[in-house]
Amino acid sequence: MKSLSFTVDDSVSAERIDVVIAKTLPDFSRSRIQKIIGWGGVTVNGKTAGKSAGVSAGDTVEIVYEEASPPVLGAQNIPLDIRYEDSDVLVVNKPKGMVVHPAAGHYEGTLVNALLHYCGDSLSGINGVARPGIVHRIDKDTSGLLLVAKNDCAHNSLSSQLKAHTISREYRAVVLGRFRQFAGTVNLPIGRHPKDRKRMCVTDKNSKNAVTHYEVIEEYSEYSYLRLRLETGRTHQIRVHMAHIGHPLAGDTVYGAKRSPGFFDGQCLHAYLLGFTHPRTGEYIERIAELPDYFKGFLRSLNEYDASDGS
Repeated sequence: MKSLSFTVDDSVSAERIDVVIAKTLPDFSRSRIQKIIGWGGVTVNGKTAGKSAGVSAGDTVEIVYEEASPPVLGAQNIPLDIRYEDSDVLVVNKPKGMVVHPAAGHYEGTLVNALLHYCGDSLSGINGVARPGIVHRIDKDTSGLLLVAKNDCAHNSLSSQLKAHTISREYRAVVLGRFRQFAGTVNLPIGRHPKDRKRMCVTDKNSKNAVTHYEVIEEYSEYSYLRLRLETGRTHQIRVHMAHIGHPLAGDTVYGAKRSPGFFDGQCLHAYLLGFTHPRTGEYIERIAELPDYFKGFLRSLNEYDASDGS
């Protein structure tokens, strides 16, 4: 059995205990929470809580639960776009729409399923059975380059480089609106959203520093095409920072408009360049993934719209 606890904050006080847990611990499904409450696994201030129990700010909630058994991951013959490979490292160009590793609702068709077929047992095990070889992640609807480690030694080295901010990561994005300055830096901390635990936001509370550099490549009547460089790598960093300064990513229905432009689903964001020091040889290696078709098609449509005096 495992246990964890948290203190109820103002954003979820006066709500039912199951709602509070779901908002505070998004990895727990509502049905799983109900089962844990049903057999007495949830206490509030030391007293067993029923399904209809309410909580107040400052209450201490403790959950005792059985750790869910990880799903058995299957190898799947899914084509991989490999941009670099040796006995230690892979650089993969992930397509838009592919989930990186299995999670609730996505146990097949992920990058990990494809890697298991391609690499077999030659993947690092540092991140556990659900994330073999995965050094860092990009969102399902973000396309582009990812590092994969084939052994633990390589994984440790690459993780250290990420932590030291010495891996080069450059993105391309289309965002809403035009900029007054053609280059700038967003240096604002990012943490979990207080009311929606599946989202991130700019906040000083329980946050980590986050730095994003941007440069305008081209402007359109209603959008801007950007080059972005990450100094840190927080969850949803580019999406959160751009939305915070008033330029949400095109197609981002989480942090921007609730409807996509119609040319694609999800944010228009591509991990374009990836550079790292090889964990064994010390050589600097850099790879580029050209813009995918959906991205080029959107830029083409913006040019055609402006050329037709759509502005």
